[in-house]
Amino acid sequence: MKPGRLQSSIRSPAVAGTFYPSDPEELRLSVDGMLAAATVPETAVTARILIVPHAGYVYSGPVAATAYRLMQTAACPRRLVVVGPSHFVAFTGLATPGVEGLATPLGVVPVDAELTAIAESRAAAAPNRAAHVREHSVEVQLPFLQEVLGQFAVLALLTGAVEPETVAEVLGELMKAEGVVAVISSDLSHYLDYNAALAQDARTARAIVALHPDDLGRDDACGLVGVQAVLQLARKEGWKCSLLDLRSSGDTAGGRDAVVGYGSFVIGPAR
Repeated sequence: MKPGRLQSSIRSPAVAGTFYPSDPEELRLSVDGMLAAATVPETAVTARILIVPHAGYVYSGPVAATAYRLMQTAACPRRLVVVGPSHFVAFTGLATPGVEGLATPLGVVPVDAELTAIAESRAAAAPNRAAHVREHSVEVQLPFLQEVLGQFAVLALLTGAVEPETVAEVLGELMKAEGVVAVISSDLSHYLDYNAALAQDARTARAIVALHPDDLGRDDACGLVGVQAVLQLARKEGWKCSLLDLRSSGDTAGGRDAVVGYGSFVIGPAR
């Protein structure tokens, strides 16, 4: 590889200093503190898929940490597929990042070339750097993964206008590769008052745990397509789902007049 080629093919962090600390040591301390404070409930599910929120760390970090603490206590994967919704760029299908690495203040995570090739062999997926440039839904997961796993490779996928069935098919192919674990990035309800969010998010959590994708609607999760896709995949594989944590910004930071809901879940074979 020619000098400078990798650097020119790295996605720079877009939300360091806003969603999470930009200083590496401060970021490490923040992530490690949330992981240390997380309590993981007993679960009889082997982690193949995690559903994790993606807001600023002060808001959703403690709920995300519950899922990543589970990953920390299990056999650590070395290959991740992280699926998030596109908040800023409209497109059809699935967007791969079109780069060789994803940077955070903790370093550069290499993009998994084999998984990228598998995804891009499907008509629904294509490289789209523009979609990834500002997007936070994948980026905020990376510092947690860096602290929990150390060295790993990742395929970041953003969902645009695409059916959950299509995403489920692509994910199913990707997860046939050795050692792959998927992370689905999604918040839950948005800007309801605290009690209304509590009720709506509880209904959403019940549908997710029951593997009922058709019981979920657009207002239940911003990463709806990814969530519905993994529920379809789990039903096909005969997997189970467990709720790990369910809170809102009214529990972690901020007021309770207009909150955002956060849940973390684990999906995989029953142990």
